[in-house]
Amino acid sequence: MSDEIVNRVANSKLLTIDLEEYYPEGERLSLDISQWLYEGFVLREKEFRAFVKDFDWSSYENTYLAVNCSTDAIVPAWAYMLISLEAGKYAKKVIFGDLSDMETVIYSEIISDLDVDFFRDKPVIIKGCTHKPIPENAYLLLAQRLQPVAKSIMYGEACSSVPLFKRK
Repeated sequence: MSDEIVNRVANSKLLTIDLEEYYPEGERLSLDISQWLYEGFVLREKEFRAFVKDFDWSSYENTYLAVNCSTDAIVPAWAYMLISLEAGKYAKKVIFGDLSDMETVIYSEIISDLDVDFFRDKPVIIKGCTHKPIPENAYLLLAQRLQPVAKSIMYGEACSSVPLFKRK
């Protein structure tokens, strides 16, 4: 008998997909529009439009911008749309919500555009440990996207994965 150590993980047909590898670079910023509302609660159209028009949007160049209102003000949809049209001239993406919502939107688009054909009829591990803010929802979306093509789906690391799905 040989005392040779064989790395079964390295020799397996397992494919690992790491959502961290798809993390798009760019600063994530949040804009609270309550500062542009009268007493933080009332949107006065003329003044609001002036704020949006005169604001220096260039500070959002190549960023991901989450726009929200921290007060209980009732803000019409057109106000957020107006901001997105101006900020969108500079920012990579503008969404309504907080920074967590931003990550979910970014990853929804990434996963939706992902070519999963590479994973066809193969066992796949969705890597779990990351250092970047990957939203929980991204894992669910990825699992659903892979299910029609993958032979099996696991979560974790090759040495300690949790089985989630196996095609019969």
